[in-house]
Amino acid sequence: MAKKIVNELELNGKKVLMRVDFNVPMKDGKITNDNRIVAATDTIKYVLEQGGKVIAFSHLGRVKTEEDKAGKSMAPIAARLSELLGKEVKFVAETRGAELEAAVAELKDGEIMMFENTRFEDIDGKKESKNDPELGKYWASLGDVFVNDAFGTAHRAHASNVGIASNVAESAAGFLMEKEIKFIGGVVDAPQKPLVAILGGAKVSDKISVIKNLIPKADKIIIGGGMMFTFLKAKGLNIGKSLCEEDRLDLARELMELAGDKLILPVDTITSKEFSNDAGHQIVSVENVPSDEMGLDIGPKSVEIFKDALAGAKTVVWNGPMGVFEMSNFAKGTIGVCEAIANLEGAITIIGGGDSATAAIDLGFADKFTHISTGGGASLEYLEGKVLPGIDSISSHCGNCNCGK
Repeated sequence: MAKKIVNELELNGKKVLMRVDFNVPMKDGKITNDNRIVAATDTIKYVLEQGGKVIAFSHLGRVKTEEDKAGKSMAPIAARLSELLGKEVKFVAETRGAELEAAVAELKDGEIMMFENTRFEDIDGKKESKNDPELGKYWASLGDVFVNDAFGTAHRAHASNVGIASNVAESAAGFLMEKEIKFIGGVVDAPQKPLVAILGGAKVSDKISVIKNLIPKADKIIIGGGMMFTFLKAKGLNIGKSLCEEDRLDLARELMELAGDKLILPVDTITSKEFSNDAGHQIVSVENVPSDEMGLDIGPKSVEIFKDALAGAKTVVWNGPMGVFEMSNFAKGTIGVCEAIANLEGAITIIGGGDSATAAIDLGFADKFTHISTGGGASLEYLEGKVLPGIDSISSHCGNCNCGK
């Protein structure tokens, strides 16, 4: 059933609890990539423009001990958000208590505040991560309505998403979450056909459920990255020292049998004796991988075959790089596939988060994709067809009233 979206809520004068995903990379107290903060600003600006009082909160990293708190404060994130919004973001260095409650009470219409890292509540019994009922109820008591715009945590039932949603009268998805539901969920529920899925990365085990779920839905499933060698070995080919999950060979054979002609494997690879960008490398057929070398990228013929397979696609979902794209000598496959998807005309093109999203952004192709997911693990589980608790807990509606059903 359709989920309520933030623009369906009455926001004027309301205290709006907003779960955002500001789990951004930090180095020496500085934000090194603010894409997730930027991505949430549309929802925040909308609520502020409608006269809502925004109480924003997020986790940052993993926190298990008092020592883990070092460098994990949301203060730098609040400062960056203030710059992006062009207005003050009040910051409260607490996750509960009188100081936080007073700051919420003093908040005026059209103002925004942020409180401290929700994972600081994990130091004493993982109260946030284990969805402690008391904590979810307490946070819910701070606001009138709840807006969840943190897709990156949607596959987990935490106090800051499911816990709050379970204790407020009304909740809704933010605009970023709405896009994830539309595009990632759309691949699973009702994709425009032909649908082509491109799956890469290191391990078959990470993508087993995705492949199984997409076999009946996709018209073609392209396999690249380190995981391709488990499939190639399952076909009886020598893969040298390439990455291989020996315990997944039978499963790879099963998947190839289920998929039939839908499943497309690389025909060549770039190999090297060492896992190093400085080592010598060569292009070889997948049938002629030297026994003392490892495959670190797909080859140029594979890129061309993949481009041909993409021709005419109406929906493309890509998750996982084609090789060790962090090393320039083994990034050509990922670059080639990225360019091919980015230049497709008339297609919905989606990146399912994780390393492939990083690759597209780093390569300068972000603006050429229909949607780049903000959640790696969440997007994978969504593509597997799983129910994500963070989405499931958002209020639904029947479509013709405001009953919340």
